[in-house]
Amino acid sequence: MPQPFTQSVTFLYTADTAASRRFYAELLGLAVVLEQAGGCTIYATAPGGRGFLGVCRARGPRELGNPRTPGGVVFTLVASDVEAWHARLVAAGAEVLGPPAHAADHAVTGFFFRDPDGYLLEIQRFEDPAWPAPG
Repeated sequence: MPQPFTQSVTFLYTADTAASRRFYAELLGLAVVLEQAGGCTIYATAPGGRGFLGVCRARGPRELGNPRTPGGVVFTLVASDVEAWHARLVAAGAEVLGPPAHAADHAVTGFFFRDPDGYLLEIQRFEDPAWPAPG
């Protein structure tokens, strides 16, 4: 049996790397951990060096569709203060798709928003005691 995975990186693709940097580094406050040749920036999404987001220059045009179908993506950031994040993004003029809402069937509270390239993102708080605490 191989060793377990120790880290994860989710990659998104953009036509405008400068707009993406403003969004992820400045608005969301994600730290840049690596600049790769060819226009790819990797951000830390959580302390401890376990979760990362790579935003790379796209190689061609992207067609927007339903992100919850094969080939789609929803990138979720977990935070305890969902409501404060919502207020920050609304104040900054981000494309926020609605207020924080509680989903009892999943025991979470969260909201969705889009990045400059139309990717669907979510900020969510897990309220199920089975969810592992950050460590």
